[in-house]
Amino acid sequence: MSSLSLEIVGIDDDVPGVRTLTLALPDRGPLPSLTPGSHIVVEYDGGANAYSLTGETAAPREYVISVLECPDGRGGSRWIHRELCVGDTVTVREPRSAFAPVLRARRHLLIAAGIGITPMVSHLRSARRWGRDAQLLYVHRDGRGAYVDEIKELTDQARFFTDRAAFVAELAAVLADSPFGTHAYICGPSQFIDDVSALAAGLGWPPSRIHAEHFGGELTPGEPFEVEIATSGATFVVESGVSLLEALEAHGLPVPNMCRQGVCGECRISVRSGNVVHRDLYLSEAERDAGDVMMACVSRADGPLELEL
Repeated sequence: MSSLSLEIVGIDDDVPGVRTLTLALPDRGPLPSLTPGSHIVVEYDGGANAYSLTGETAAPREYVISVLECPDGRGGSRWIHRELCVGDTVTVREPRSAFAPVLRARRHLLIAAGIGITPMVSHLRSARRWGRDAQLLYVHRDGRGAYVDEIKELTDQARFFTDRAAFVAELAAVLADSPFGTHAYICGPSQFIDDVSALAAGLGWPPSRIHAEHFGGELTPGEPFEVEIATSGATFVVESGVSLLEALEAHGLPVPNMCRQGVCGECRISVRSGNVVHRDLYLSEAERDAGDVMMACVSRADGPLELEL
């Protein structure tokens, strides 16, 4: 995927702990269009992180991202919050989406916590543009809600919560009362996604109507699986809690990598056979369905896996 060199043309720190960057080409020309729910990968020294785009989707001249400060994170948010200034240049990968709205859906139910609101903003823009039925439930800490004013301008079908119990009560009622054909989109911390998904499933929602956007690829431990290297015949087991990338490195098989979170595409490897459990935010649905590549840093296998290395 090609990269873009973008200039920081605006910084907004109005929401405590959240920095919003506005990025543009140096000549302020049009940027690649994007699907609602898309993200860009921002590269920094030693890594890369994915951030949802919140601005316009059709021929935009600016990309807008909002980044939560995570002092104990991998370093990307600290770099954005503490080192970047207006006029600086950053390298980003072109937009990708693993969280697009399902066009056949009768209704779109958007469920967000904290900085998980970011992909929902582009969903709401799209819903307004195309006249789609969309409802938002957003829970956040008091005084730390991002995009609240903008969301109110985009829709009158949004509810905001700072009390978790009130949010859960309303969420349960809305999930139970949603018409058939409604699709739910969930973004927030991993535990929040798990809790909301479990609540929906308990109320009879099928998995095909529940969509989640993690802050990075899924990083839960997973089940052990066996790997065979086609070129050498070597075999080993990838244990629970150990990534395939880590296991390959431990067996003297280094793989190019950058983010180790399933967003940058650097650790893409070829698969000869096996059932891949894709957990990244990089591959397209067509690439996943083909089953001949995977992201070694986060994806796993359901059963034996043979790799082309």
